[in-house]
Amino acid sequence: MNKRILLWAAIALLLFGLANIILGKHPDSTGSQGNLPYSAFLEHVENHRVASVHIEGRFVSGTLEKGGAFKTYIPDVGDPGLMPLLRAKGVEISAAPVQNEGSFFNTLLSWFPMLLLIGVWIFFMRRMGGAGGGGGLGGFGKSQAHLLHRDMRIVTFADVAGVDEAKAEVEEIVEFLRDPYRFEVLGGKIPKGVLLVGPPGTGKTLLARAIAGEANVPFFTVSGSGFVEMFVGVGAARVRDMFAQAKKNAPCIIFIDELDAVGRHRGAGIGGGNDEREQTLNQILVEMDGFETNEGVIIVAATNRPDVLDPAILRPGRFDRQVVVPVPDVLGREQILKVHTRKIRMAGNIDLRKIARGTPGLSGADLANLANEAALLAARKRKHTVTSADFEEAKDKVLMGAERRSMVMSDDEKKLTAYHEAGHAIVTLNVPVSDPLHKVTIIPRGRALGVTMSLPERDHLSVSLLKLESRLIILFGGRVAEELVFGAKHVSTGASNDILQATRIARAMVSEYGMSEKLGLVRYRTDEEEVFLGHSIGQQKNVSNRTAELIDEEVRDIISYAAKRALDILTEHREDLTRLAEALLEHETLSGEDIKRLLAGEDIQGNREYDEKPAGGRMPLHGSVPETGTRPEKGKGNPDGTL
Repeated sequence: MNKRILLWAAIALLLFGLANIILGKHPDSTGSQGNLPYSAFLEHVENHRVASVHIEGRFVSGTLEKGGAFKTYIPDVGDPGLMPLLRAKGVEISAAPVQNEGSFFNTLLSWFPMLLLIGVWIFFMRRMGGAGGGGGLGGFGKSQAHLLHRDMRIVTFADVAGVDEAKAEVEEIVEFLRDPYRFEVLGGKIPKGVLLVGPPGTGKTLLARAIAGEANVPFFTVSGSGFVEMFVGVGAARVRDMFAQAKKNAPCIIFIDELDAVGRHRGAGIGGGNDEREQTLNQILVEMDGFETNEGVIIVAATNRPDVLDPAILRPGRFDRQVVVPVPDVLGREQILKVHTRKIRMAGNIDLRKIARGTPGLSGADLANLANEAALLAARKRKHTVTSADFEEAKDKVLMGAERRSMVMSDDEKKLTAYHEAGHAIVTLNVPVSDPLHKVTIIPRGRALGVTMSLPERDHLSVSLLKLESRLIILFGGRVAEELVFGAKHVSTGASNDILQATRIARAMVSEYGMSEKLGLVRYRTDEEEVFLGHSIGQQKNVSNRTAELIDEEVRDIISYAAKRALDILTEHREDLTRLAEALLEHETLSGEDIKRLLAGEDIQGNREYDEKPAGGRMPLHGSVPETGTRPEKGKGNPDGTL
C-alpha cells in the first residue's frame, strides 16, 4: 500500500514539474507571450518610439525611447519586412538562438505522452501478472494455487468427524505420502486423483486439508474458477505452472475445489472445442496422464455436481476414485458437535446425543453454525456457561429462522394463524403415520407467520406410501382449519407453501415413485430439463398429451383426498382444535408435551425449557406464510417427500 502511494506521488510530482517547464520556461509556450500587441509594436517602430529590440526566435523584447520595457510575439506566419523596417527606423537590434532548441529535452518532451502511456500499460500488466502469483508480464499465466506451509497447517483427522467411511477411504493416501516405499515394493499404485463428492457443507475441503495435515506435506489449494480467464490459453498455462510447482515440492497434494467449474462436459460451449474452459480441462487431463505416481503428486478435488463432469476426467488413471462425503447420521452429528463444542464453556447437563437426535439432515457446517449460535445467544444474555436452553433456541433459529417479535400482527391475523397452526398440529396427532410433534408457535419466524414442527425419532432412509399420504393430510390441516372456522371466503394466503409442497409430493408419487394404479410402475418426465452425458439438452417433453392429462388428474385426486381426510379429522376433533388455538393465543409457543397435556385436560405452562421436551429428530415444517409463493426460511424438509 505504501509503495503504491509513493508511486502515484512520484508520478504527480513529475507531471507537475513538466507542466511548469512547459508553461513557464519554454519560449514558444503561450505562457511567454508578450504584454504588447504586435500591431502596437509595429506602430511604435513606425513612429520612432522603439530604442532597441532583442529577438529570440519569434519572441521579441526591448525598450522604448521614453523608457520602459516591452514584450511581444511575432505571429506564426512570420513577418519578412520586420528587419528592413527596424533598420530603416534606426532601432538597435540584437538576436540570440532559441534556448535548448533541438535539444534532447525537447525530443524527450515530444515523446513524453507516448512514454507515459507505455509506462501506465506496463504498470497495470505487472499488477495483473502479480495477481497470478508470478509478477511481470509473464505472470498472467502463472498458477493461482496457494501453498499452505507446514507451519500454517493445524487441521488433522481429529478435526474431522461424522465421515468415518470417507476418512477410511483416504487413509491409504496419507500412508502413501508418509511411506511410499511400502506400496511401491509390492507393485501397488496409489490413485492419481481422488474426487470428494457430497452436498455443500459436509466437510469436503476440511477433509482434504486433514489429509495434508496428517501426511505433513505441502498442500496446494486452488478453485476451479481460478483457471478460466477471458483469454484463450491462460488457463492451460496456469495448469502447467501449477503442476510444475507441485513436482518441485513433491510429495504434495493439489486440491482443486469446485472442480465442476472447469471440468464440465466438453462440447457444451458455443466455441466448440476451442473455448478457454475446454482447453483448460484438456490440459488437466494431459497433466494427470503425464506424471508417474512415484513422483508423489496426488490430486484431490471436490464437487457437489459429479453428474456434470466430463466422463474422461472420471476414467481410471485420472480421478479414478470417488469418495462420498454424505450428510452425517446421528452418531456422526454427535461427533461433529463434540468437535465444535471443544472451546465452548457448556453447562454440565447438556446431552449432545439428544441434540444430535434432534437435528437429522443438518450438515457439518449447519451443526457448526448451531453451536456458534448457542454460544452467541448465551453471551448476549451474559451467561457464564452455555445451557441446553441456548442450544434449543439456537436449533429453532437454524431450522425455523429468527423470531420476529417486533412484527405487528392484528388480532384477526393472529387468531387466523393460531387456528392454522393448530390445524396442522391436530392432524399430525391423528394421522396413521407421523413424526412426533415437537413445537407449535405463532411467533413469526423468517417469512412465516407461524410454524408447526415435527421431529422424527431417527433418520429416515426411505418413505412409505402411507407416510407420504399422511404427510399430505398434515400439509392441508392448516388451510382446512381456516376454512372450517372462518368460512371459505376468509381463507388466507398462509397455505401457499403447504400447497406447493403437497403438489410436489403428489406429482413425485405419480411420475417418479410409481404409486399410481392408473399410470403403473413407470417413471414419467414432463416439461423438465433433460441431461445427456452430463450436458443439458434443454426442455424435453417425454410424455404424450393424454399421459400428461392423466398425471394431472391423478395429482388432483391425491390432493383432494388428502384435503378431505384433513377435513374429516378436524371436524371430528373440533373441540381440540379450538382448545389448542386458544392456548396458542395465550402462550404463543407450545411444545409437543404441552399439547398432549392440554388435550388430556391438564394445566400447561407454555414455553417449556429444552430439557423438559422429548428428544426428537428433524422436522418437516408447516409454516403460515404471509405471501403467496413464499416459503419459510431455513425450512430443511425436502418437498418431494424424502425426509
